[in-house]
Amino acid sequence: MGIAVLAYLTVYTGYPLIVAPFGATAVLVFAVPESPLAQPRNVIGGCVIGGIVCVACVSLFGTAPWVMALAVATSIQLMQLTHTLHPPAGAIALVGVMSDASWDFVFTPVFTGAVLLVLCTVAFSRWIPGRPYPKHWL
Repeated sequence: MGIAVLAYLTVYTGYPLIVAPFGATAVLVFAVPESPLAQPRNVIGGCVIGGIVCVACVSLFGTAPWVMALAVATSIQLMQLTHTLHPPAGAIALVGVMSDASWDFVFTPVFTGAVLLVLCTVAFSRWIPGRPYPKHWL
């Protein structure tokens, strides 16, 4: 259900490649919900960092291959500094550069998609006994 919602969101926003990093996020939140990398702070914060970094890099430097590397490396470093490490967010940075993303990319689909996926996971965990999610919000 979460991926279906995100697939519609990607069609609406015109960023179809973004569904791939969210697919990786879905693996984390649904398969290993106890992982620190799957907690809401990491999912939402990491995705937003990846989105902001890629758009800033595209705005400053364009979409050359080296910009892809810069966006991913910078996203990783900022996620480590803010304790919001979320591996699929590195892919968001990469996809954003590949898609020549503009600032609207950060809010929709990145922020909105991350929040929707977290909310779908919370709802799913309430439906399945013995499957608490999240372990912590912050």
